[in-house]
Amino acid sequence: MTSIYRNFETKAELNTAYDVEGSVPDFTVYARQYVGSSAATRQQLQCHLRVPFGPTVDEYCDIFPAKDRNAPVMIFIHGGYWKMLTSGDHSFAAEGLAKSGVTVVVANYSLCPKVTIAEITRQMRSLIAWTYRHVSAYNGDPERMYVMGHSAGAHLTAMCALTNWKADYGLSDRIIKGIVPISGLFDLEPLALTFLQPDLNLTDDLIETQSPQRILRSITVPMLLSFGMDEPDEFLRQSTEFLKAWQTQGNAAKFFPQEGRNHFNAITDLMDPKSELMAALLGFMQHTSASKRTFSSAGSSTRPTWDFAKTGRAK
Repeated sequence: MTSIYRNFETKAELNTAYDVEGSVPDFTVYARQYVGSSAATRQQLQCHLRVPFGPTVDEYCDIFPAKDRNAPVMIFIHGGYWKMLTSGDHSFAAEGLAKSGVTVVVANYSLCPKVTIAEITRQMRSLIAWTYRHVSAYNGDPERMYVMGHSAGAHLTAMCALTNWKADYGLSDRIIKGIVPISGLFDLEPLALTFLQPDLNLTDDLIETQSPQRILRSITVPMLLSFGMDEPDEFLRQSTEFLKAWQTQGNAAKFFPQEGRNHFNAITDLMDPKSELMAALLGFMQHTSASKRTFSSAGSSTRPTWDFAKTGRAK
């Protein structure tokens, strides 16, 4: 039998490879954790909910301001295969960062099949432009702005980094100081052959223009890429191939593996300011910040040393 994609011979095999819910014993455990922890985070932290950034009802964000002014900014983009979940399900992702002195913007966006992935990309790019212009009202420093995303959100994070900000928005191409894709998808081609296609409606054009793997170029934005080592093989492959391609372009990158973590708990340590994931994240932001300002003492004191080689590979 001939393959339909790489070494996959049937759509059933690809369906299994991209069935993240089926990759863990009980997906509902994580679903309940996301929702419950997010509600608790909103109770604990100061927040501004459903702040509009665009013309449609889905274009809003939830903002968790740092206590001090001129704080670094992290925009978090949630996952859900571009077709489910909201910013409200991911408030928990702001907890560790906000407690470490970072203003956090949790993005919401329209979902497929109501819109295409290209439209979601546009919305996230608009959010970044909006945040740059307005985040100072929420104690954020627009000159220290980062983007992090999980799963489909990691794809959108990469697409934002590859934006021509000067030509399309009249903003500096250094508007994003660094990106953090976690457990991402960077080539959309196999998804068109899976159970996701009826909702995603992927065309050849969308696959070519909306796959970060296919539009990679040399840029000045450094990347911290991470995933759980217990994730499905296709997610591991997509991330490792994207990391290699990113570095081949001469772009700066660092890899942070998460031992014993799966697709869903690869981001739950964002709730703990003293976790290893937060140490890596804050260390990355510290290293790439032009001002080199320090973070709140709530963060971990065991941050890694960062030294990017000219080839983009971290020493």
